[in-house]
Amino acid sequence: MSFIKKLYSRNFFILNLVLIGVLIGAGATYLGLSRGARSAALPSALIRAESPVAGAPADVQAALAQAEAVQSAFRYVADKVQPSIVEINVVEKVQSPKSSPQDQLPWRFFFNNPDDGSGQQQQPYTEKGLGSGIIVRQDGKTVYVLTNNHVAGSASEITVITHDEKEYKATLVGKDDKRDIALVKFQADGTDISVAALGNSSAVRVGDWAIAIGSPLGLVSSVTAGIVSAINRSGGPDGNINDFIQTDASINRGNSGGALVNIRGEVIGMNTWIASSTGGSIGLGFAIPINNVKKGIDDFINKGKVEYGWMGIGLDSLDKETAGELGADPKKAVIAASVFKQSPAEKGGVLPGDVILKVNDEDIKGMEQLQRIVGDLPAGKSAAIDVLRGGKRQSLVVNIEVRNDSAASNEGNYFPGVIVRSLKFSDLDQDKLPKGVKGVFVLSVSDKSPASIVGLKPQDIITEVNDKPISSVKDFYAAVNDTSAKKLAFTANRDGETVSTLAYVKK
Repeated sequence: MSFIKKLYSRNFFILNLVLIGVLIGAGATYLGLSRGARSAALPSALIRAESPVAGAPADVQAALAQAEAVQSAFRYVADKVQPSIVEINVVEKVQSPKSSPQDQLPWRFFFNNPDDGSGQQQQPYTEKGLGSGIIVRQDGKTVYVLTNNHVAGSASEITVITHDEKEYKATLVGKDDKRDIALVKFQADGTDISVAALGNSSAVRVGDWAIAIGSPLGLVSSVTAGIVSAINRSGGPDGNINDFIQTDASINRGNSGGALVNIRGEVIGMNTWIASSTGGSIGLGFAIPINNVKKGIDDFINKGKVEYGWMGIGLDSLDKETAGELGADPKKAVIAASVFKQSPAEKGGVLPGDVILKVNDEDIKGMEQLQRIVGDLPAGKSAAIDVLRGGKRQSLVVNIEVRNDSAASNEGNYFPGVIVRSLKFSDLDQDKLPKGVKGVFVLSVSDKSPASIVGLKPQDIITEVNDKPISSVKDFYAAVNDTSAKKLAFTANRDGETVSTLAYVKK
């Protein structure tokens, strides 16, 4: 048989198939082994590109699992809280110049400058504003939204936009400028309203997670996260008596009135102001603790205003030198500089110069804190007060009354109506004080008060009270409170000259 015929024979064809199969199997085996060797030599990072978690080391997988757990918590908070946070659009009728330096203060979160043409004269115009709010209660079809007084307190028109973009016309229930809070309400027929869960801001600690939710710059339902940077911050804008929770969660214009919540989705504060040189977030945001406003919510709904407890004390903070002359710690006390005539404080035995240390077993750490404590005390209840008087500690009981703003603002009823400082007060220019003079420095005098009536003036140096020499703040208050004296008269050094005031007859 020729060679060509052998190539086409049936037996040879079968032999060829077998040989080809062997060659293919060997090749496949070689390729598999080669690929395995190359895979073993590849960097682990390239392998993880195909399977990010499965191929990761155990410690990395554990870390990723923890990160995803935190991520899940943030998602939960966002899902839970966002529906209870609203955008608030307001229109306010104002009469003011086109703009002023105050308009640029960082806590002026939301007003736009109007265009009145010239901007040179005061002209009436409407001003649009934007803020946020927290749905805190629902009573039937009535929905109540907590926000800042500076957001809605002066608005002539209020529109609430909920998370699902429904718009409602709202009205003001009540406002309070001391704590910068306001409550608005709207009517909703549906049952899809979500009410926020209010937490316990007293349990907040530095380092806790803090999540801010609101409408910064009109961007509805924005969520930012950070931590609680500090608590009990004081010195808020516009005479606000709150302490504040400080956070580095981004807060910008429009966040005002929105919620600061914890990792459980509970509202711990209401975002209120920022410290910024640019008007934008630099990680210094401040929220009113929610415990500060819980009573206010009830008061707004039941009475239309916040009802404050009142003692009738003209308070003043203590500097180091003045506190030293009274035997007190300036960081743990506030002085009753004057006492309102016929007030609960006077009836309870509080005297001018008493250093207040505690109220109902709560230590006093500053004037704003004491104002909050007293303001939250219910009328008709009594309060236990620990004071330092003449270096000795005493306990008093004061029956709280409802504060009447018009009556309480009558400075003429405060006795003696003067705030004094030690002559060693660090803010005084010691070189300008008269040499060898002993006494106390007059920082301020209340209008129409006894001190004002007899002719005492700021910057006087009181050297005698009722002809008794004065060497310290302690001496001053001892003389003022002397029950044997039926009058009150001062001798003072004024611009280097000795002057005697008129005498005020005690009643």
